[in-house]
Amino acid sequence: MAQTSQAEAQRLVDRALKLGDAELAADIRAFAKQREFGLVFEHNRPERMRLYGKPVSAGDTVQVMAPRGERESDENRTCWKVESVLGGVANLAGIDNPGETCEVPLSDLVSVAEYDDPIFAGLRETGRIERGHDKPYQVVINGENYHALESLLFCYAGKIDCIYIDPPYNTGARDWKYNNDYVDGGDEYRHSKWLAFMERRLKLARQLLNQSESVLVCTIDEKEYLRLGLLLEQVFPNAHIQMVSIVINPNGVARDHEMYRVEEYAFFVYVGSAGPAMLEDSLFTSDVNQSKGAVDNSAASRSKSKVRWEWLMRGGSNSDRSHSPGCFYPVYIDTDAKRIVDVGDPLPKGEHPSSKQDRDGLVTVWPIARGTGNEKVWQMSAAGLKDLVAKGYAKVGAHDAKRDRWSLLYLGRNQRERIKRGEIKVIDRDKNGVVIVEESEESAVLKVPKTIWNRQAHNAGEYGSRLIRAMLPGRIFSYPKSLFAVEDTLRSVLQDKPEAIVVDFFAGSGTTAHAVMRLNHQDGGRRHCICITNNEVSDKEAASLTKEGFRQGDFEWEQRGICEYITKPRVVSAITGLTPEGKRLTGNYGTERETYVEDKEDIVISKSTGREINKKIYVKKRVPDPGVRDQFPMSDGFEENAVFYDLTYEDPRLVEFGESFDAVAPLLWLRAGARGSVIEHEQKGFAVADTYAVLFTYAYANEFVEAVSANPAVRCAFVVTDDEGRFASVAAQLPGRDVVRLYESYLQSFKIAAEGAVN
Repeated sequence: MAQTSQAEAQRLVDRALKLGDAELAADIRAFAKQREFGLVFEHNRPERMRLYGKPVSAGDTVQVMAPRGERESDENRTCWKVESVLGGVANLAGIDNPGETCEVPLSDLVSVAEYDDPIFAGLRETGRIERGHDKPYQVVINGENYHALESLLFCYAGKIDCIYIDPPYNTGARDWKYNNDYVDGGDEYRHSKWLAFMERRLKLARQLLNQSESVLVCTIDEKEYLRLGLLLEQVFPNAHIQMVSIVINPNGVARDHEMYRVEEYAFFVYVGSAGPAMLEDSLFTSDVNQSKGAVDNSAASRSKSKVRWEWLMRGGSNSDRSHSPGCFYPVYIDTDAKRIVDVGDPLPKGEHPSSKQDRDGLVTVWPIARGTGNEKVWQMSAAGLKDLVAKGYAKVGAHDAKRDRWSLLYLGRNQRERIKRGEIKVIDRDKNGVVIVEESEESAVLKVPKTIWNRQAHNAGEYGSRLIRAMLPGRIFSYPKSLFAVEDTLRSVLQDKPEAIVVDFFAGSGTTAHAVMRLNHQDGGRRHCICITNNEVSDKEAASLTKEGFRQGDFEWEQRGICEYITKPRVVSAITGLTPEGKRLTGNYGTERETYVEDKEDIVISKSTGREINKKIYVKKRVPDPGVRDQFPMSDGFEENAVFYDLTYEDPRLVEFGESFDAVAPLLWLRAGARGSVIEHEQKGFAVADTYAVLFTYAYANEFVEAVSANPAVRCAFVVTDDEGRFASVAAQLPGRDVVRLYESYLQSFKIAAEGAVN
């Protein structure tokens, strides 16, 4: 790892200095600076991105598209600078080939940007669906994900709870593009290209995440999982990272001269205090009875364990008296009533328990280990135990007659939290006031998910490909994730975050947004997802469209792209319960499977002994898939809202002069929570929406402040001014709100993103 190697270099420097050899220490420092440790690749490989839809103007970098009817070649990836534009024709000067010039119609040009070039993005709405009342909107953005992430930094820097991504796996099978060209298995730089491509986007993702508590999940297969793991450690040096293996194809996928592959991997990057949620299902053990294929998904079949009381005396590491002297104190019990009567004060350091007198009629219990006699400590302070005794959460346990010792028990923090949540019920109290508890009928035993997930519901063929075919008849999307695999992934980190904001910047078919809506359906949550996907067509589709004379950017081409053809209609279909043709979806979430279930027992005669024996009779039945919770008709849809945008590229000069408000407007709405009404156009004075307000004319500042102050639902206030003093005056009158200066804050956000790209 990069950090480990650098730390080793520093240790060598320290050792040299300790030996008095300053010259050696200086040589080590110089060597370490010249050396790149950890995962070594070409971080700054050129990455050129085509900006389809951006008007070409003088000063732009452009590429000349292939003539209609012809496929693109290396020649069409040559870059030119636009010297001037006259009458729909651009005069070009060579960048890759200095000294060359030519004239090309504007209609044959497409603007190009390097990843570290400053761009200024906006959004243009292309549709919406509303069934969720005042809930936040699920958002789908069609555009280059690097630039879309830069735009989200203006809205969500440090606010995102979870990022889930399923990036290109770099299989060598032309599954992704770099510099507008497919990367195949014969490209000797394909690993460096992939790592540079991923690193840039992960650095932007890091800025979006809430640094106090958030999670990034990245799926991958065996081709790049080793490099991805090292890259994640370098981009997130302070995070805790785990890798989970997920069985996505129980039948296996053939590999040339290799074992069949049944799984893929998911890296969980826990930022800050984040960690896995407690679930009813560890996701490890099979949900099918392997002996007969029988399944039982009824509530009555769920395991319901006895509520666990924990030992009061601490065990394991840091359990000796010397580690926590304040937790070494006497507990006085009435052995006849089996009751804790009192809790004494901690014994001063160095004093022996024998120095403390017993109390009449009571037995004194100390945290002393059975057998060894070593002095240990209790799990909590004396004050903490007194509080638990008063609440009935601590009690006297069993008596060890052989050693004449009494054990003490208490309900741990997790159990007490479950009582608060209603998962454990207090049904009575005993004669000593100690609670009598049991698992709630609705509550299953909660578990921490394990690192191998083996669920039929995670089968990508059945719950990915077939699901999309059911929702979008006749439309094909290659290798979609199982909806329920993504749902379980998100549940494992967002179970207790019903208001979470999720980002997926490799959104593909829109599975993440679909999974977020299912989570909300299960617990009434208001989570919302921002999905980013491009509008690429498959290689086969591109060849067909090219043959017909179409090019990327044409309406006919764009209508067949991933976002327009799959992602948007899938999200709409999920919400409305209808196919794109208006037909009701058929089937439930989760399929019924034909399997064997126990029907009855019968008496039969053994052929070998002639005796009567009891034999269980199994019959074939169709039963619900046990790995899918919340099974309901897909035609019901969801009570959710969704909005769809195309990413646009704006002229910063026009933005600064207030000429591009319509493109910036959706970003203001997103920053304010992505719900309620939208201020779509600039107007005189000011405007107030459900969750934010915009001051366009400073002369109306007093009325603006009064209107915003009177509306507690307005969480953001945007002030259009180039005067710092005027902005500060308005901000000072709106404490507790997110007050933003336009357009300076918007422009600065993209400049900072571009500067950060090279660091």
